[in-house]
Amino acid sequence: MQEHSQDRLQFVQDEPSDWQRITHLPETPLPRPLPDHPLPIAEMANFFGVTHRTLHFYEEKGLLLPDRHGAMRIYPHRQIRMMGLINLCRETGMAIVQIQDLLTDLTYSESVAESEAKLRAALITRRNELVSEESLIRRQMQQITTALQEMDAARDDADNQNFPAHPPFLSDSEFRCLKLMAEGYNPVRISKSLDVALEQVLSMEAGIVRKFSASNRFQAVAKAVLLGIVGD
Repeated sequence: MQEHSQDRLQFVQDEPSDWQRITHLPETPLPRPLPDHPLPIAEMANFFGVTHRTLHFYEEKGLLLPDRHGAMRIYPHRQIRMMGLINLCRETGMAIVQIQDLLTDLTYSESVAESEAKLRAALITRRNELVSEESLIRRQMQQITTALQEMDAARDDADNQNFPAHPPFLSDSEFRCLKLMAEGYNPVRISKSLDVALEQVLSMEAGIVRKFSASNRFQAVAKAVLLGIVGD
């Protein structure tokens, strides 16, 4: 009981944030149609598929401001729509500070259309961030893959066990891929040169390595050179 009393006291002491005074909230998708009645916290959590702790956290950050009936939190329509906006932003990976900056910007909107334009700009910015992150991750993964392959090649360089007695059959695509591998092209460059998806190149390389009974792409190329399939 003492904890609830302190909680209510804290609620009375806190001033509503400027974000709660946003005149024009942008329209954002909700998991289900807007209910006809305000939602208690349990129904609010179920509505958005989040925990009570998450809702408490947003309240602590001033993003949500539920009504209070005793110790119970009740979320009217405006708070449900506000949560829809917050939830959308969080699902895109926006940080809390980015959401706070967006809400601050929305307080100056003079129409729903202006608010929606600001939200759209924020989402485009986030998409560009994700594209940059994806490119960085791809480069890092490729660097790791190349480093591991080079380590394996150095370890297995003298290993000629399971050398094929006859040149394995290669499709035209596999042969072109093998030639580019022998020229030192990495999978990304091969993908661009052959104008095929990176996943298809990786699949072809795996097939080539398997057909040469090799441990990796470097050993497969070495065996292909010894068999006279490609030049060194």
